Amino acid sequence: MCDLNGCGNSITLPPIKVNPEQRRLFLKGIASLPLATVLAHPDLAGAAAASLSTVTTGLANGEQVGAALALPAADKAPAVLLIHEWWGLNDQIKSVAAELAQLGYVALAVDLYHGKVAKTADEAQALTQGVDSGEATETLATWVKWLRDNGRTDGKVATIGWCFGGGWSLNASIAAPVDATVIYYGSVQQPAAQLKALKGPVLGHFATRDGWINEKMVNGFKEEMGKAGKADMLTVYWYDADHAFANPTGARYDAEDAALAWQRTRDFLKKNIG
Repeated sequence: MCDLNGCGNSITLPPIKVNPEQRRLFLKGIASLPLATVLAHPDLAGAAAASLSTVTTGLANGEQVGAALALPAADKAPAVLLIHEWWGLNDQIKSVAAELAQLGYVALAVDLYHGKVAKTADEAQALTQGVDSGEATETLATWVKWLRDNGRTDGKVATIGWCFGGGWSLNASIAAPVDATVIYYGSVQQPAAQLKALKGPVLGHFATRDGWINEKMVNGFKEEMGKAGKADMLTVYWYDADHAFANPTGARYDAEDAALAWQRTRDFLKKNIG
């Protein structure tokens, strides 16, 4: 019983039991919310992330790598491979995968950090610097093949990544050419000799106030795409925003620009992979 001093000692309550139908309705309710709303609330993002399953595959050396998988209602669908920010494969990225599944895609969120997720910028930087580029490239190419060969996909694959993952979205599409590539403010310094491997169109979202992924870098990317004979495959949008403007959990979040970029991404995916 509670009084002015509090409510006494806590007691251990029996676990809450949720049957499959209740779970389905709960997740359906989350699906009806705007993506930004889910991402901005840890509890909602956690619930959406929990709807994904964990899958693994092996590299050439036998090492196992993991990813989070979200499946659509359709028996067969195009696939989207997601690559996380420098924070790691957290609930935010898994929530985007859940959203893509609701939109009708087989969504696979890849983990390049072997299960580690950063809580501070210093931790994120350390994890980023610890990534072996050769292993990461093999990991992404392996997952692209996994998606193409999976019985739930129709063979079409797109990649999408943010920040750290934005650069790796482009790298993945070079290593294992896919049908479409989406880059959110990621490093785009690849030379024409590498860009020639691209198969599908590329969509880039960049911010005018980004101090690193800036106009000089992006203009250089355009030039290299032109040298590679891929100029007509590249679409670039600029937003009056800062780096990571599409992340609702960060201080640089810009709701209007994030919504516009997401709609453009949806339209791009619909046009190029279905």
